[in-house]
Amino acid sequence: MTTRTERLADLIRDEVARLLLREVKDPRIGFVTLTGVRVTPDLRQARLFVSVLGDEKARDAALTGLRHSAPFIQRALFRNLRLRHSPTLIFEIDDSLERGDRIEHIIQQLHEQVTPGPDADPEPGTAADGPAGPAGEQEEKG
Repeated sequence: MTTRTERLADLIRDEVARLLLREVKDPRIGFVTLTGVRVTPDLRQARLFVSVLGDEKARDAALTGLRHSAPFIQRALFRNLRLRHSPTLIFEIDDSLERGDRIEHIIQQLHEQVTPGPDADPEPGTAADGPAGPAGEQEEKG
């Protein structure tokens, strides 16, 4: 993204977050967090990524409410940001947090499989012995 599209994305994110908090009164929009905005290079479309607290049903309801409120938000952006063209708003669920949690969980499971338990004896030559081998032994160079 260019500097111009990044600046506009930041302005849109801030203004939409303010609108969702203060002016949008749709009860379907509960605990919604605006996680990111991508604006096309021609500034005609803005893709808004949201994270919703709750189950799948709550996510679907919130997304429906956001899409229903999009024309109101779009008019408010045009008016408040004084844009030449008001970008079309496309709301999408941001699942990157869930993917990150899933990856972290997999890494944790792998770590538990590889790491021996606290009562297991370390094998010779492991990191517990240090670079010189078992404690007290040093190689002699001759």
